Amino acid sequence: MPTDVSSAAAAAPPILVSLGAFGAAEVRRHGQHWFARLCHEAGADGVEVRSELLVDAARELPAMAQAVHATGMRVVYSSADGLWAADGALDRTALRHSLEAARTLGAPRLKMAIGGFSAASHTSLKALRDCLQDASIELVIENDQTPTAGTLPALQDFFDATNDLGMFLGMTFDMGNWHWTGECPLLAAAALAPQVRYVHCKGVQRQPLRWVAVPLAESSAPWRAVLRALPADVPWAIEYPLTGDDLLAVTRREIDQLRSVAAVMASRAPVPLSQT
Repeated sequence: MPTDVSSAAAAAPPILVSLGAFGAAEVRRHGQHWFARLCHEAGADGVEVRSELLVDAARELPAMAQAVHATGMRVVYSSADGLWAADGALDRTALRHSLEAARTLGAPRLKMAIGGFSAASHTSLKALRDCLQDASIELVIENDQTPTAGTLPALQDFFDATNDLGMFLGMTFDMGNWHWTGECPLLAAAALAPQVRYVHCKGVQRQPLRWVAVPLAESSAPWRAVLRALPADVPWAIEYPLTGDDLLAVTRREIDQLRSVAAVMASRAPVPLSQT
């Protein structure tokens, strides 16, 4: 029997909002707590809190923890620090601080990039495993916009090494970042799908001198095909700019559109994206 759209919607992935989507200056001015409340009102299932946008972490993280607990929202903590330093050494301080921040926030999931991971870093993987064993926090690895931590060979080398060690680490698949490193997101999705536990939904356009992030409806990249190549049951996060005079309405519209895309995709029907 065909799956109807209502049934597909029930199985749709949770939709989160990366709070950096509202712009660094605005987020620092109002605080991530303010934007988390807006996302809840707009119907988001959760938010991603960004370390680089915290002005007073000692005050903001406990307040955010109370807010997400009260609303039942999911929360992910994103650390801007790389796991390995430029010399290939495991940055234990960055890892410890990131885990402590995630714990304070009440976030079961911590997102980081591998930073300067290289062949010389393989010997420190057991130390990483030991740090994570007692943390009770899931570490997910993001492809960023750098050659050392955002290319398919770099990520494959890392995941091959951790999997060989019996240490499965999930991945945050940022569908837009591959363009910054000159990689094909479709090839990356095909290769890394078994690792993916979280998706950053990001459209891209090429300007004369650089790539820029845009809403999916404005993207020049094959985002529908990328989403189809990834696990269907992992959370999606909006990671493209959310701007406008009525931020609540804009955020609600984008969340609703992603939910519609997920529901129709689950029903195996063509995937339209409303331009409204």
